[in-house]
Amino acid sequence: MDEATAVPDGPGSSGRRDGGGAGRGRTGETGWIEDTLTTPLVEAVRDLDGYGGLIYLRSPDRRSLVLAMVTGVPRSLLKSWWRVPVGGAVPMAEAYRRDETLWLPDERATMVRFPHFTAGLPYSFGSAYQPLRAGDETVGVLVVLRSAARAPMDAEAVGRALRPARRRLADRLGRLTAGRSAPASPAGGIAYDDEPVTVRLPTPAVHPVRVGLLDWDLDTDRCAADDDALALLGIGRAGFGGTIAEIEARVSPDDLHELRASRSDALAHGRVRSRHFRARDDSAGTGEIGYRPVELWGHLVRGADDSRRILVCALVDATVGLTAAEAAERLPDALFSLDQDGRLTYLNRRSEELLGCGREELLGRYPWEVITWLRDPAYEDRYRAAMLSQEQVSFLVRHPAGNRLSFVLYPDVHGLTGRVYPAVRPPGDEPAGEEESGPGAVPQGVAVAPPGPVAEARAGALYHVVQMASVLTEAVTVRDVCRAVSEQLLPAFGVRELALYTVREGRMYLLWESGYPEGFLTQFEGIGLDTRLPGVHALTTRLPLFFESPEDLSKAYPGITLDRMSAWSFLPLIASGHPVGSCILGWDTPHRFTADERSALTALSGLAAQALERARLYDAESAVARGLQEGLLPHRLPAVEGLRTAGRYLPGTQGMAIGGDWYDVITTGRGVALVIGDVEGHSVGAAAVMGQLRSAVHAFAASERPPQEVVTHTNRLLSELEADAFATCCYIELDPRTGRAYAVRAGHPPPLLRHPDGHAETLDLAGGVMLGVQPDAVYPVTALTLDPGSVLVLYTDGLVERPGSDIETGIDRVRRCLADTPADPVEQLADRLVGTARRARERPDDVALLLTAYR
Repeated sequence: MDEATAVPDGPGSSGRRDGGGAGRGRTGETGWIEDTLTTPLVEAVRDLDGYGGLIYLRSPDRRSLVLAMVTGVPRSLLKSWWRVPVGGAVPMAEAYRRDETLWLPDERATMVRFPHFTAGLPYSFGSAYQPLRAGDETVGVLVVLRSAARAPMDAEAVGRALRPARRRLADRLGRLTAGRSAPASPAGGIAYDDEPVTVRLPTPAVHPVRVGLLDWDLDTDRCAADDDALALLGIGRAGFGGTIAEIEARVSPDDLHELRASRSDALAHGRVRSRHFRARDDSAGTGEIGYRPVELWGHLVRGADDSRRILVCALVDATVGLTAAEAAERLPDALFSLDQDGRLTYLNRRSEELLGCGREELLGRYPWEVITWLRDPAYEDRYRAAMLSQEQVSFLVRHPAGNRLSFVLYPDVHGLTGRVYPAVRPPGDEPAGEEESGPGAVPQGVAVAPPGPVAEARAGALYHVVQMASVLTEAVTVRDVCRAVSEQLLPAFGVRELALYTVREGRMYLLWESGYPEGFLTQFEGIGLDTRLPGVHALTTRLPLFFESPEDLSKAYPGITLDRMSAWSFLPLIASGHPVGSCILGWDTPHRFTADERSALTALSGLAAQALERARLYDAESAVARGLQEGLLPHRLPAVEGLRTAGRYLPGTQGMAIGGDWYDVITTGRGVALVIGDVEGHSVGAAAVMGQLRSAVHAFAASERPPQEVVTHTNRLLSELEADAFATCCYIELDPRTGRAYAVRAGHPPPLLRHPDGHAETLDLAGGVMLGVQPDAVYPVTALTLDPGSVLVLYTDGLVERPGSDIETGIDRVRRCLADTPADPVEQLADRLVGTARRARERPDDVALLLTAYR
């Protein structure tokens, strides 16, 4: 089988209750994602003059697109988009479904077509979406991000630019499918279900940093050096005599003390830490003396008999790093640098003064987590805006001392450099009776203005509310709502544990949990509303509760059982004044809840409550609708001598999950009629029409009308019903004694036939239009003969249609499965044929299947 890859859900997949294994960003043991797709992805970004690229691949169940690879953009900024539903109103899903290139040149174009997507990523950038194919099916989407400020491009130019990358990716994905280089997806074909892999775009060429090694005998002043050390000192190997005096001759006279002090450092402390000197550099060839900055580090090593003292040295070329750092330290502005993920990698001394925080506290961490007055989510959002738009961003921040600081961010694909400097107060904004002082105070008489327009502050934590609202509009069932809440709250607020409870008959029951130790929540199942617990109190008082440390929670609720978390929020779920349940969130470190964050979490709990109440009513109505539909389908197929029949029906998972698919086996005077049909639409009305058609076909067949008349009369009946509905149908009358059959097809997918030798084929039956389209339509009859041991397969299009793939591909997939599966017993064969559809979490259409084994 041409299957490729799938792995269990990783920690970044969905945060759902039913969890999965832990993947580490690679599919299988071969690491094919990195090895195969990196080069085409990077080249696609280059070809479109972009700054970032993504590759989405379909999930094993085909219901989601999973972010498999990202470059040029921090994957943490895309956390909410690591997994998107195939049917979602987002550009990557639409490109996948339609198998068409999609170009959104700027934020405005994105807003017009995909307002929900813009709510989650409210930044200015252009984006192109190119479906990826492996063989004859769509398996994913290539996304290239481009600055909206660059020269405009039209859709045709974008398509031309992406064409080479599309061909390269198709070729490589096709070879993967053929080569089976990783574990197989249960459904077959290429699939992915792990965390995204990050690859770096090529770094612009910079001055290479050289490191040389030198052994210095402190007792004899003899030394041995490798070629890199001699090159840094400007000494040729042939002319080097191995003495420290030769090295001193190459050192600037002003810096000789630094080199000689290295001996004192080694003897006194056993090591040398960062001694700097300048070595002569004659490489320019101008005849003038130049100097190269060199940094020396060393460690003292003694011989076995303590008779020799050797200083093992590393000489580092400090031309770039040291010079740049020294220049930054001399500037009056505060300078800092963040890596792609927003962690601080450098800040100068002026930054420490203005920010009031030392380097040791800041380096390697997010500044908005360490500096309390930068914790407003709006400031973190400025970093997001810079990285995702790749444009300069400026904004003002009020310092606790009362003055304002101006921040300017300069991004590129590898990180971000920032400036901070005091900004002048607007007239009349000075605090009464006090002068400005403290870190970052503006000197008297100095007016400083930011270089260019100051970016308008966004809504900060409110953006998460907008994003949650947009996602919940697409959640239909209670399970959909729970999954959406989990997938949004966990990454948005750094939450590690989540539990959703519902109230029924005065007791609390768990709906969904994520992150809790196994069995921890069992003790709380079914507790009454008079129990002294914060989740219950939040619901009964209708007030959210926030605890910033275990001590706070234990003090408020003595004796409460604690888990490994360090901060909690308990949010009531109230919909239209009606108590729905509680939402419990846990953080693994002590957490300070800002006023904005409390407001956002409270608003989110209200949205979740409304969605849960709506979904609960939907689930109840859906259960009634399913009962109606099941009542219209045959409960038992008649036993016919010489035949074994098996039927299967799977409802769709979208909308009301009720459709118009049906199947039937009807005994006649000439043998048996095998029928399958599909009424257009998914509603109670479609099910009602299906019931009428099934009854009509049954009556016409029982009256021993020939197959052509049965279908013709049914077509006329549907036209006269004025139900504004159409239907497809396949009707086959079979004589079990001879194997002779007559088939009529009305717009329905062709049947499949498995021969006794295991070969399976698609039957090329003549067909007519759908039922209900033309009252006087004529339907031709095709004669067949079945050999003993044959299996005839009738099905509806829900079995063979998949998003991003044509129906012929789906039919061929089922045909191959039919050929590869033993025909006996027929019940197991039926289960195998609907297995893929049964495992899919989302089925856009219902599925009907009727198997007939001729003995």
